Amino acid sequence: MRSSSSKHGHGASENNRSISGHMYTLHQRLYHALNLGTRSYDDKTRKWMSTDIEVQRHVVRTIAGFLDSISGDTLHHPLVKDSVADMVGALVWILHFKNVAILNIAAKVVVKLVNVLPSSVMQPYLLDLVHPLSSLLYLQQVEVAVSCATALNLILSNQSSKSEKAIWGILKKTETVAHIVSNIHDFSGGIIPSEYFQEMASLLSTILRRWPPPRYPVWSDVKLMKALESIHTTPNSSIKVAVLKLYSALALCGSAAMNLIENGEALLQMMVQCMDRSHPHSVQVEGFRLAQCLVRNEETCLKVMSFCCEPFVKAIMCGISQQRSLSGKAADNQVSFLVEACSLALITRWAGEHHFYFWKQGIDGVLLGLLSKDFHKNSYQEFASLEQQISIAQEILSDNYLLVLRGYVWDILGWLATHCGEDFNPKIFRNELYLDILITCTCLAFVDAISKWRQVCQNDVVDTFKSESASRAVLMMIYSPSKYIASSARVILSEILKPNGLTCYCGLPQYRRHLIKSKGIETLLVLVKCCLENDIHIKRQSFAPHLQNSFHDRICCWVCTEEWEGGDIPLLYSLWGLAELMHNSGSIRNNLNIYAGEMTYTETELVSKLQEICIHTSSPGLRWYAAYVLSYFGVYGFPSKLGKRIGKALNEKEYADMQLILTKGQSLSVHGVVFAVRCSALLPPKGLPINEKTFDGSSIKDFTEKVHGEFQKEIRLSAHVDHDALMKLLEYVYLGYAQAGEELVKKLKTLAKRCNLRHLLQLLCRKHPKWSTPFPSSDLSLALGPAGFQFSDIILEAKVTELMCWTCSFCSLSEPHIHVHKVILSSSCDYMRALFQSGMKESHLGTIKAPVSWEALVKLVNWFYSSELSSPPSGCLWDYMETEEKLRKLRPYVELCWLAEFWFLEDLKEDCSNVIVSCLDSARPLSIKIIQIAADFSLWKLAEVAANYTAPFYRQLHDSGELEALDDMLVDMVRVASVRLSQEGGSNTR
Repeated sequence: MRSSSSKHGHGASENNRSISGHMYTLHQRLYHALNLGTRSYDDKTRKWMSTDIEVQRHVVRTIAGFLDSISGDTLHHPLVKDSVADMVGALVWILHFKNVAILNIAAKVVVKLVNVLPSSVMQPYLLDLVHPLSSLLYLQQVEVAVSCATALNLILSNQSSKSEKAIWGILKKTETVAHIVSNIHDFSGGIIPSEYFQEMASLLSTILRRWPPPRYPVWSDVKLMKALESIHTTPNSSIKVAVLKLYSALALCGSAAMNLIENGEALLQMMVQCMDRSHPHSVQVEGFRLAQCLVRNEETCLKVMSFCCEPFVKAIMCGISQQRSLSGKAADNQVSFLVEACSLALITRWAGEHHFYFWKQGIDGVLLGLLSKDFHKNSYQEFASLEQQISIAQEILSDNYLLVLRGYVWDILGWLATHCGEDFNPKIFRNELYLDILITCTCLAFVDAISKWRQVCQNDVVDTFKSESASRAVLMMIYSPSKYIASSARVILSEILKPNGLTCYCGLPQYRRHLIKSKGIETLLVLVKCCLENDIHIKRQSFAPHLQNSFHDRICCWVCTEEWEGGDIPLLYSLWGLAELMHNSGSIRNNLNIYAGEMTYTETELVSKLQEICIHTSSPGLRWYAAYVLSYFGVYGFPSKLGKRIGKALNEKEYADMQLILTKGQSLSVHGVVFAVRCSALLPPKGLPINEKTFDGSSIKDFTEKVHGEFQKEIRLSAHVDHDALMKLLEYVYLGYAQAGEELVKKLKTLAKRCNLRHLLQLLCRKHPKWSTPFPSSDLSLALGPAGFQFSDIILEAKVTELMCWTCSFCSLSEPHIHVHKVILSSSCDYMRALFQSGMKESHLGTIKAPVSWEALVKLVNWFYSSELSSPPSGCLWDYMETEEKLRKLRPYVELCWLAEFWFLEDLKEDCSNVIVSCLDSARPLSIKIIQIAADFSLWKLAEVAANYTAPFYRQLHDSGELEALDDMLVDMVRVASVRLSQEGGSNTR
């Protein structure tokens, strides 16, 4: 190996003039040392491969000396760049050689190499160092293991995403995670220095953050988790940081996070303590980050709040308040700290007890402190006129203080306003002027954004997105349930608003008519059609930079229910604005067809599209606003798949077990089980004596029960009940929605109020949907419990039942069974309807045996009653499950796929097929077993799908003899799929 300076002749000499003589001398020494170990590797390559310990030691020292001579000016010098490959080659050989006497200094030099040289220079060589470093972590030499862990951590933190797959392959092959976990076990015994634990825990955190697969074996290691539990009580700040980082990395797995919450009350207490200002910033930051990981969704947030709500909120407030101690321009690390605290404060997006404590801790004043560094130094009177408030707010915003936090401030305020009670009064907690000024600041920011939007150009796009949070906060305030906040926001906005914008203005009466005259409705109809026809999906995170978190991009196993507003923000706001304008335009239905054309929908088309949104969209907010707009077209309620099915029983006397009798002698046959779940107010109270009446003038019903006869119950309704309104109520109860004209709506309102159907009443009164309110469910699953048992008229049993300990809550039958209802089964399944009406022996039986296993039967019945198919475990839990256990979990779906063909349940068949295919996609070794099971059930399409998943492994399976377990026809199916894959350009795995 020649000196790198000799490789480039005169050009190198010119370049060398820019480096010191000392550095040049050290470079020459480096190559003299490297040449001592250079050998011919093949005809064209020379490689450093000396086994002489002294030569190895000499080379390591010369590399260290050369690295020490490199300064900031020479980092990218050709002399340095050209030397990297040779230095890395020598170090890789020495580390692989594993000579105990030299490993320690070699590992330390690798740390120096990665630390000194820029990532861009080292990038091509980092992968070469991963294998030797990771293979040394098991050594009992503490110093060597620490240096290797440090170097490996630096490499993994700087490695490009292109190398992720290759690096994970190496880490998996060298069992890196298992060695690190074992090392942490050793530390918990108290025989190893704290530095050892810090480096091991830090490396493990880096791996877990980047690669999801090892998370499950780590968090399911009981010994490790107990060790961490004992370690996190240490007062050592560095160890606390390491432990918190490790917990945060584990909590990226939803299953791990839930495990930590449910079994770690001590952990939650430690986390909250670490968030307190009594700890160093580094500890506080990691405490906030762990908390963010644990409260990723509403379920886990409320669980955490149930353990430590008040101290949790108090810690957040202390963190946000620390900006008061900053003098002048905030240091970068302090701003970063405030960002973490504000990010955690976004738990205000979910309703709960924590909102009370945010107000109690003075959140309005703290948020103002994030807008102006001098706000708390000024003394304001308890009362200020509107003009004074606007002047103060303008002065605050002109400070341009901590602009990076503005998005958080507006979001937090918006969520607080959304979840306030109707009678919220800021005087209870603090000076109401703080809140008024905060509202004024938000409205000013919104108006400023509107003026910028009018003249937006490409360079302003980022600024436009930044102002989105203020606009959204104003929208949430003027529609706040709190009378105080809503009225204050409307008054302030009306004062400072110019005639611009659209949706927010719909909340201000004086602007609505102007918008209608300016073709606001037509504009919004065009936007609605544009969103739906062009399949436009824009999530808020895409234009709200402060909500983007790269740390959370690598989550796994989190069941993240969609945010209330969902991923179709333009469509949501278009429907919102449309509903507000329609509220003030009584002629909308008559004029809609005038608006209609290529750019908009006709009334029939729009109603159909809105119903599709209610049925097929997962976003609660979007479904609510679709239902809200439908109310302006005379459609009141919540269309759903299940409602379509159950609606078939409306006006049918088959299986009816109750009669509603009006005073004029008219009677309506209904099904008790449907009313028990969807309108229980019409049912007799439990324990009501036979023939006892319950009529007090305000009721709508009397009750009498017949012991004998066709009907189990007769319910005599009050004279106040109108027949046509009752028919519409039944329509809503069965279908989930009703169509009614304005005259009938008045009568239906009274009936809905008396029956406590508050969601129907809300739409009948056209009250604005409250943010974060769940979309009303059509689920009838409650009928499988005590509420529906008294109406059960048939029992379902499974044909195949594994031995199990069984006890029924309602009867003494010893065989596993489910009490169900013919009306539900016949409405959902044409086969069952035909069976019950056939007059055959089976139609009169009290028990029917379904030709599936018990596990499949439970899923089938739940699907009948909810239109939802439960899913098998996913993520880490599925990935680390034994193949036989996976097969046991998947088999019921194959059974149901077969039964769905037999019973003509196309929707169920599609749902089951989707589950099976998604499981095969994540566990291809299952495919060969599913082929045989599918063939046993004559599910040839499913068998072909499984064969396609097996095709890439055909040669491997053929050579190993695994295909011999299949029938010849199935083997040929896999072979044909493999040939087709090859012809399409795919690859087969040997």
